[in-house]
Amino acid sequence: MSDRRWWKEAVIYQIYPRSFKDSNKDGVGDIPGIIEKLDYFKWLGVDALWLSPVYKSPNDDNGYDISDYFDIMDEFGTMEDMDKLIAEAKKRDIRIIMDMVFNHTSDEHAWFIEARKSKNNKYRDYYIWRDPVDGKEPNDMGSCFSGSAWQLDEQTGQYYLHIFSKKQPDLNWENVKVRKSVAEIVEFWLDKGVGGFRLDVIENIGKIPDEKIVANGPKLHEYIHELYENGFNARGTGEDIVTIGECWSADIDIATKYTAPENKELSMVFQFEHISLDEQKGKAKWDTKELDPLDLKRVLYKWQIEHTKGWNTLFWDNHDLPRIVSHYGNDGEYRVESAKMLATLLHGMKGTPFIYQGEEIGMTNIQFDDIVEYRDIETLNMYKERIAAGYAKEDIMKSIYIKSRDNARTPMQWTCGKNAGFTDGNPWIGVNENYREINVEKSLADENSVLHHYKKLINLRKTDKAFVYGEFTPILMEDKDIFAYYRTYGKDKFLIICNFYGRDRIIEVADVDDTKVKTEIILSNYADSSKKLEKLPLRPYEAVIYKIDSIVL
Repeated sequence: MSDRRWWKEAVIYQIYPRSFKDSNKDGVGDIPGIIEKLDYFKWLGVDALWLSPVYKSPNDDNGYDISDYFDIMDEFGTMEDMDKLIAEAKKRDIRIIMDMVFNHTSDEHAWFIEARKSKNNKYRDYYIWRDPVDGKEPNDMGSCFSGSAWQLDEQTGQYYLHIFSKKQPDLNWENVKVRKSVAEIVEFWLDKGVGGFRLDVIENIGKIPDEKIVANGPKLHEYIHELYENGFNARGTGEDIVTIGECWSADIDIATKYTAPENKELSMVFQFEHISLDEQKGKAKWDTKELDPLDLKRVLYKWQIEHTKGWNTLFWDNHDLPRIVSHYGNDGEYRVESAKMLATLLHGMKGTPFIYQGEEIGMTNIQFDDIVEYRDIETLNMYKERIAAGYAKEDIMKSIYIKSRDNARTPMQWTCGKNAGFTDGNPWIGVNENYREINVEKSLADENSVLHHYKKLINLRKTDKAFVYGEFTPILMEDKDIFAYYRTYGKDKFLIICNFYGRDRIIEVADVDDTKVKTEIILSNYADSSKKLEKLPLRPYEAVIYKIDSIVL
């Protein structure tokens, strides 16, 4: 197959270093802690580790405000530790993917420190500056983290743009020197042997602030193609590395521009259409509604069927999203079953699966009692804004319990011991109280755990290429409970059936004649799933993968 790529056949695991494993008792996860757990990843079978930013940073936004792209955050270790991680991972056939933030820097980055010294400074044009209008902000653009996207710099009397925190000034990609500097950063990390890059809010780099255009500006794809030529492919590695863009507003046409191979931009993009279906249209993410499973099915299947010129990402969780078993599953009575069902549904589809740390053991959302226990800048800003606007504290906390980014950022639950085995110190954020029931140690010992189910799903992609390159054919499209589809590759045919909700169902798989086919259960989240597809009984959150073989008469 001429279009085979390692990253199409891979399963990628995201690490949030601050919360993963602390090796030196300071309460913060670090790079030596990741090295300590490399054999766990080898056992699990993942092919690459995507690290959320580990660079120098004042941590206004937990590392997504970078002050030096060529150095490592003190809390996380040293560049020697980073070199060791890359080398040790390579010994285990695991690649390291770096998280790159090129839309903005920290206001403590050397470029911005220089830029704000004077209007004539040579770095001034690395950022986006505007004069006041009528003594106020240049326009009414809002920040994603509440308030205005413009911050007055008293020293020079101009405003600078910050789509996110005021400590995250936006870079000016119209400046060729910025683009050249970014390409040099990419080359530096490629020379260290990394396997690729995840590109934070990359859709924003073509912004036109005077027209209040943030995402998908007219020069966006020109900039990314240039970054491919001068950065990703500067060492002739463009086809060998993986590049994944974070693109919240991407539809299929936009995603195709990014990912069609002939465009030479990105390998794939994260689009979030399926994740936002429980949000009220036109309102903030905190204003939720009940999920319509038919909407979810149509969105998931649409990307499978229509995104044919590029490659899909498959994910439920990341560092910005609630835990999927709490979000779309059942984190109570059916936590194990629904976590396995959600994993089966996703990993059976076409694309590259991404696992976020703790997802593989079924970690759940956190519910801290008080806002003072939360750490996420977005959550804290929203709380202050809504309290000032007169919202009831109870309603604000309910929204936080559902959508806060800190749901994904509590420490990884390794053991039943102190602080879930994450640290012997005081953790930077509280540990979920359910760690004694939900942890890696306990999961490893239980062959029926969520963890072992993930391991089996990962192995399926290595043993049966139907799950990587096979055709995707959905069935039961209008059934709001059941997600079902075939994956077909040559003579191999698999049927994936998932009961998305906590009620018993009996279904008919109309296009399968049990008298003419042999069905074999490859994987199930119940021990005694039916092999007969005629009047198939399904229990709450039951998920089964069948291999379908024609009987030769």
